[in-house]
Amino acid sequence: MFLVLVITEELREFLARARSGTGRLIQVLIRDEQLVLGAYREPRQSWDKDYDHFLLPLLDPHEPCYILYRLDTKNAQGYEWLFISWSPDQSPVRQKMLYAATRATVKKEFGGGHVKDEMFGTAEVLAEDYFMEDVCLQGYLRHVTSRSAPAPLTAAEQELQRIKITEGRVKQVTTEISVDPKHQTLQGLAFPLQAEAKRALQQLAERRINYIQLKLDTEKETIELVHTSPTEIRDLPCRIPLDTPRYHFFLYKHSHEGDYLESVVFIYSMPGYSCSIKERMLYSSCKSRLLEDVERDFHLEVAKKLEIDSGEELTEEYLYDEVHPKQHAHKQAFAKPRGPAGKRGNKRLIKGGGENGGNS
Repeated sequence: MFLVLVITEELREFLARARSGTGRLIQVLIRDEQLVLGAYREPRQSWDKDYDHFLLPLLDPHEPCYILYRLDTKNAQGYEWLFISWSPDQSPVRQKMLYAATRATVKKEFGGGHVKDEMFGTAEVLAEDYFMEDVCLQGYLRHVTSRSAPAPLTAAEQELQRIKITEGRVKQVTTEISVDPKHQTLQGLAFPLQAEAKRALQQLAERRINYIQLKLDTEKETIELVHTSPTEIRDLPCRIPLDTPRYHFFLYKHSHEGDYLESVVFIYSMPGYSCSIKERMLYSSCKSRLLEDVERDFHLEVAKKLEIDSGEELTEEYLYDEVHPKQHAHKQAFAKPRGPAGKRGNKRLIKGGGENGGNS
């Protein structure tokens, strides 16, 4: 199911007027399968003085929206704008997916050349005021600063550095684990996606395929496509290699509480400790940046991130429970007996906010 929303004439007119610099803020909402004008503000003071006063009262803690906010700087096409995607954590999954799927449409309709920067807000309301940590003025200024300053090393990157330092005397090992500065490792390991992998992700975003398997080429330092074979839930266990790590994206089609959903699930498979330290560290370090790039560049909202040792537990019931966890379930009361000492569990969840994607 690929839904194309209609842009109302009123909204199209306001977007055209805004491009000439007459407005300060435009809010875009989805109503009855249409992109509509939510609110409109004219400039009163400078962009930074208007910012919090105009923007924050429009952000509903339970409903996503788009905000186009005009800065006071200009480029060759006119005034520069900030494009804000507000998708609060507590809003319904279906709404968040719908807004994620139409973000590119809104940006294209407005004109990407006018957009200087993009921001994504997900934080909850703090206390009883309108302060939204992700997208308030201070949040935007932090965002601008963070783009120009090196980010701190993640735990995975620190471990790679320790390996490089302690084993750097051996030329072969140093070559294998050296960190090439051209990949901007200070901002997290970010191997570039190979062209076929990009095409596959675009096809997944357009719902033309339902499964992607990716691998790291540790010699070329790229992320490459393995295959996009049509995959049903019953096929998933067979897609998980027994001897090498992989990244998987699966379009999980199902019904929940009477609604038909198509949820993108990311699966990071790491088959125990049979893999080399180098592979384990590289796959772990590249994972977060890959997910950030996929969600930003291909507008794919990942509903669930999983980490597994093998494909044995990838059943329909397991996927459903992970994508739609029971609010008051106490799984520990029904946990399986603990296995022998030193044996790893079969599944781990990647926590959404961390660079390392820690286990739970």
